[in-house]
Amino acid sequence: MVAGLIKIVGALMIFPYNARMTLPEPDQDAQAASDALFSQIADDIGQHSGWISFARYMELALYAPTLGYYSGGAKKLGKEGDFTTSPEITPLFGAALAQPLSGLIAQTAPQIMEFGAGSGKLARDLLTELAFMGVTISRYAIVELSGELRARQQEMLRDFPQVVWLDHLPESFSGVMLGNEVLDAMPVHLVTKTPAGWRELGVVLGENGFALQERFCEGTLIAQLAEQIPDPDALPDGYITEIHPQAVGFMRTLAAMISAGNGGVAIFVDYGFPAREFYLDQRTKGTLMCHYRHHAHADPFYLPGLQDITAHIDFSAIAQAAVSTGLEVLTYTDQASFLMAAGIGDLLLRTSPEDAARYLPQASAVQMLLAPSEMGELFKVLVVGKNVSLPQAFLRSDKSYRL
Repeated sequence: MVAGLIKIVGALMIFPYNARMTLPEPDQDAQAASDALFSQIADDIGQHSGWISFARYMELALYAPTLGYYSGGAKKLGKEGDFTTSPEITPLFGAALAQPLSGLIAQTAPQIMEFGAGSGKLARDLLTELAFMGVTISRYAIVELSGELRARQQEMLRDFPQVVWLDHLPESFSGVMLGNEVLDAMPVHLVTKTPAGWRELGVVLGENGFALQERFCEGTLIAQLAEQIPDPDALPDGYITEIHPQAVGFMRTLAAMISAGNGGVAIFVDYGFPAREFYLDQRTKGTLMCHYRHHAHADPFYLPGLQDITAHIDFSAIAQAAVSTGLEVLTYTDQASFLMAAGIGDLLLRTSPEDAARYLPQASAVQMLLAPSEMGELFKVLVVGKNVSLPQAFLRSDKSYRL
């Protein structure tokens, strides 16, 4: 969230509506769906004495049945959607990821579980490259909450009989888990520091729509805040940030599944920071961001159900959740270093530079994944596991000491 985009009106904190004027207008059906979700959220606020946590608002905006952003029918990825992920940019992302996966699978089991598989392109690219390497995957399980994306995945992966879709998580798992830009879409709580201490920012229905209003933090949120923020007392009054109990709980669940199995690993690729970089005193308005038709802005109340709402990841909290549930951190690094260690440069050279028509677009896509000004440094890779080890090449750029 960019500093200055929130202002206080009385006891309410609102997002200025003039920031919306440059965004594309939805069509009539999309507007009707958003209006229906607005009413549903307003009813939920009314049923909870006029105030719900921001995490509850985010949950409804993204996952309310048939109307939420991820559970509705609007397209999310690609030119017609709202954002583009690494697998959509180039198949070399999946091909590079397949290189360490082949060795990890050999140490565990020939199974992969992917969370939030997007269009299915990462699964297709991974399975294609692993087959090229002679690695057989017996089962590729996908956990997907979006009905629209699940349908796209089923079409994309119709030639891969080992792919299945899960409605419930198993109690134990052996193999490799994957999550590319999954944690950032999990609901977060908003908190602000006041002269009287930390307060939670929740959602109320104001005169001009939804707005943020503070109240006392509950004990569990205070405990999570104290656990996540390294030095909360040093932050200035008015500081706003996110707390990630749902992502932390999700990581603990996955760690318990791996601990109950015969060994496994979980790989998460997302944008975020370790705690001491996440909770900087100059990041006074947090990291919350929204994506609508390839426009990034900071108003989570704009067209609920039609835009993505995300927050950067506190990788220290995620890593600690894994360690506290029996796993070890195998590496934490930036995306560029991880992909270079995976040999993405050699994979690019499978296409001859002399074939400019094919090589140059692929080189440009790889540059986007690696460049510090693009995705190379902002996106991080966290690998946690049990009874497995990574090749030495992936340890040379390890930055887990910063967690």
